[in-house]
Amino acid sequence: MKSPDLPLVSFTLDGRPVQAIQGETILQAADRLGVEIPRLCYKDGYRADGNCRACVVELKGERTLAPSCCRAVTPGMEVQATSERARKSQKMVLEMLLADMPEQGYKWNDEPHTHGDGEHGELSAWADRMAVTPRPALKALRREQPQADISHPAMAVNLDACIQCTRCVRACREEQVNDVIGYALRGSGSKIVFDLDDPMGESTCVACGECVQACPTGALMPKTRIGTQVVDRKVDSVCPFCGVGCLITYNVKDEQIVSVDGRDGPANHSRLCVKGRFGYDYVHHDQRLTKPLIRKPGIAKNDEEAPQPSHWSEVFREATWEEALDFTAGKLKGLRDQHGRKSLAGFGSAKGSNEEAYLFQKLVRTGFGSNNVDHCTRLCHASSVAALLEGVGSGAVSNQVNDVEHADLILVIGSNPTANHPVAATWMKNAAKKGTKIVLADPRVTDIGKHAWRIMQFKPDTDVAMLNAMIHTVIEEGLADLDFIRSRASNFEALKENVRGYSPEAMEPICGIPAQTIREVARAFAKAKGAMILWGMGVSQHVHGTDNARCLIALCSVTGQIGKPGSGLHPLRGQNNVQGASDAGLIPMMYPNYQRVDNEQARGWFENFWGMQLDDQPGYTVVEIMHKALAPDSDPHKIRGMYIMGENPAMSDPDLNHARHALASLEHLVVQDIFMTETAWLADVVLPASAWPEKTGTVSNTDRMVQLGRRALTPPGDAKPDLWIIQEIARRIGLDWNYAGEESGVAAVYDEMRQAMHAAIEGITWERLERESSVTYPCLSESDPGQPTVFVERFPTADGRVKLVPADIIPANERPDAEFPYVLITGRQLEHWHTGSMTRRATVLDAIEPMATASMNGADIAAMGLAAGDVITVQSRRGEVAIHVRRDDGTPNGAVFIPFAYYEAAANLMTNAALDPFGKIPEFKYCAVRIKRGGKLTPPAGYGTGTA
Repeated sequence: MKSPDLPLVSFTLDGRPVQAIQGETILQAADRLGVEIPRLCYKDGYRADGNCRACVVELKGERTLAPSCCRAVTPGMEVQATSERARKSQKMVLEMLLADMPEQGYKWNDEPHTHGDGEHGELSAWADRMAVTPRPALKALRREQPQADISHPAMAVNLDACIQCTRCVRACREEQVNDVIGYALRGSGSKIVFDLDDPMGESTCVACGECVQACPTGALMPKTRIGTQVVDRKVDSVCPFCGVGCLITYNVKDEQIVSVDGRDGPANHSRLCVKGRFGYDYVHHDQRLTKPLIRKPGIAKNDEEAPQPSHWSEVFREATWEEALDFTAGKLKGLRDQHGRKSLAGFGSAKGSNEEAYLFQKLVRTGFGSNNVDHCTRLCHASSVAALLEGVGSGAVSNQVNDVEHADLILVIGSNPTANHPVAATWMKNAAKKGTKIVLADPRVTDIGKHAWRIMQFKPDTDVAMLNAMIHTVIEEGLADLDFIRSRASNFEALKENVRGYSPEAMEPICGIPAQTIREVARAFAKAKGAMILWGMGVSQHVHGTDNARCLIALCSVTGQIGKPGSGLHPLRGQNNVQGASDAGLIPMMYPNYQRVDNEQARGWFENFWGMQLDDQPGYTVVEIMHKALAPDSDPHKIRGMYIMGENPAMSDPDLNHARHALASLEHLVVQDIFMTETAWLADVVLPASAWPEKTGTVSNTDRMVQLGRRALTPPGDAKPDLWIIQEIARRIGLDWNYAGEESGVAAVYDEMRQAMHAAIEGITWERLERESSVTYPCLSESDPGQPTVFVERFPTADGRVKLVPADIIPANERPDAEFPYVLITGRQLEHWHTGSMTRRATVLDAIEPMATASMNGADIAAMGLAAGDVITVQSRRGEVAIHVRRDDGTPNGAVFIPFAYYEAAANLMTNAALDPFGKIPEFKYCAVRIKRGGKLTPPAGYGTGTA
């Protein structure tokens, strides 16, 4: 709907004088004014096509009827939407389309069917409203019915119900910009096709499902929803996967989620990806933990043993909640009292809610007595946050993802958004179609490169060289925004001096990018009305990750590309609540809202707020905690007990042999999760928790939006809400907590967290979230709409200026050599998530991508005498995996890419635990490996098929 602040246009509709908002179509104005006009090819939010002709109206002075969906209102226009002629034509279109439908439809809402031939979605709904029934003579002319295409794991194609409205074409080509669906042939032979008329399951479809959400008749349907659309309830929530934070609706029938719809949230506007739309049935998997488990006496922890989730009873016995909680808390408390407050640690989760993260870190700080609390942010964007806090005074993004529509240039660096943040990638692709220049800077050329203006495929590990060369160009060529630098930046002269030796010509042989290209991109970035940088873990997961981010901050700052629309810095957050969990204090050196634990004033505030004395030293990080678990008994900071909620370090940590050995060496390990993960297999106590659809709580996405998810299901068996479990452990450790209210007191916990984070979210009350679902922070009063763009006038630093920090080239901790000549790059893939514990138990996702593969360039594959599909062994100085090879010419020569979601080919067996000195993040993105032909494949660990 257009803004009512726009000028009004007077016209007549069915004989009465009315007003339209300037820019409205006749159909939009009629809807707002309560005049009903049928439509089929039209979908709100999509480009109007005007091809079905169900929405035609009469216009005075025009001979032919006009489609109201794509005809704008003009002053003085006289429209007849319900005249006899208009209605007759509208009904004729509906009748002809309905007569051509199959006897049995695929999508209906009511029983019994109004029509003898079944219901056909929106077509039948409009026919009912218009009292249209097809004549037998028309039905006798029905076309020959095409064969069904059920080749895709998630979606069925029944073109006998297709009315060729092309909504699916627009969904695929214009909304998601995947360019798979087309409209081919002519006349009676015309039809919807996938690629070159391939079966959908063999096409390049990425299963975002936008087409099934767009289809009005059921010709394209999720396989789980063919037939009646009636469900027991619809529950609004937030997607549990990446940091984009898509709003969704769960459709629940017989206590099962049967499908997911995209909701019109500010981050996604109804769009979803394959994980969000089809990756939901993991919650119903038969390996869900349903009872508390305690390790049987005498069953040793074998960190070299493959976990077997279905055979848990060989290692664990069932226990009551009372016994399990008493044992959990009693052992933790005993270790603390015997060995000191540094002897315990906790890993919280970025896949849970803000409330859980807040309570978890509060439990560790006030109950365990130290700041030894961390979560997976340490493994993804810790270096980005370190640089941002140092440079701009805030660890959050400056501009939201969909602000790319206001940018002239988008620099995507160290990120594969089409795989890792697919809906965010759609906004980038939409912008590119409108003329925005995308620059892809990455050692791998990924799918976003198809839409790029320039591709800078730099050599792995040379980020600083390339970025400094860009900054050098900006300064040397007089393109720096000197007004911005004078008024809003500090330390510019040091930066200028540092980049003096980093000319593009000098850096070309180091980073592999032609000097001319570096200069061209730097000029375009500096001269753009708005230029925006979005980056991922390809920037952060290095020993120089903080320096990489410092360079990005400097590039934005010296060009004045921050604090305005279509500009700024955006580290794309990996997990659904990694932003919120960090905000809530689930990190060892910060209280909620990034207040340092060694700051006396901040510590005093929290001691008063929580009513007890707090540790004045930062805690250990994820990787450091693993080292401390293996420390000698003489070390007063040796970690002896751990509480892990919803994290899987036995798969996600670097150098997994070391991490698994550390976990197995703990005297007491408590794991709270929904599955018997690789980490839970090494536990002393396993507490069955709630999956995301089984809880009510908030999460904060990559755009700084606090968003409310509502419980759709009850946890299975005796599984309990995470929030309840945390509170029960806290009480048994001696904390006097009382959070009253529904859903384990979630609203009361949120309100306490809001007070602790008053400088960011004071204006976002629980009642407001229940009303609005999503509110952007900073938001300091209930009347504050939130600030999507920050740093407009000043930075939240001590002097209000951005601090420019020079960076020099620091090589990777481990570089290729004659013995280990390849570079290993790790990351995620579209269909699977993090360590795979959820997505590999999702039927559709596992069917689409069931097998671990290592991606290599075709030239390297040929040089080794290999063919795609062959088995290779990839080996580093720490471990090895046998894996099938996959051809990917976007992977550079001399490199191999392996996703880390597969136990049977765990990439992190090989990765290097060397840390960035500032962000304490491991160097996941770079280590030296060698590759051999052949190898013995490891079978899957009891979940996921593992074979194509």
